[in-house]
Amino acid sequence: QVQVMESGGGLVQAGGSLRLSCTASGLTFDDYHMAWFRQAPGKEREGVSCISWSGGSTYYADSVKGRFTISRDNAKKTLYLQMNSLKSEEAAMYYCAASQLVCRWYQPEYKYWGQGTQVTVSS
Repeated sequence: QVQVMESGGGLVQAGGSLRLSCTASGLTFDDYHMAWFRQAPGKEREGVSCISWSGGSTYYADSVKGRFTISRDNAKKTLYLQMNSLKSEEAAMYYCAASQLVCRWYQPEYKYWGQGTQVTVSS
């Protein structure tokens, strides 16, 4: 049984930092590209960042470039998202997802999803 689980969310002040983690079990982790998505209340879920199976390629939404860093440790089957200079509008539920296809934001291509971790940013 595949399980994907995010952690690391919490309350942070605007301008602060958080590091999210996502662990996966029941799948061959390095067969999958991994991505972070987020969904704020009343908004559609959007892609934040994606990393290829090897970690050799990374992609970011324009809104987070230069502030967020995605990484992975295939030996630990863990995905990370370092978020710096957080803005109040980035408060959302953050999800990690796994795809064997390509790194892009087309959500139906992601086969496995976690339950999400809540990030709250106070202004």
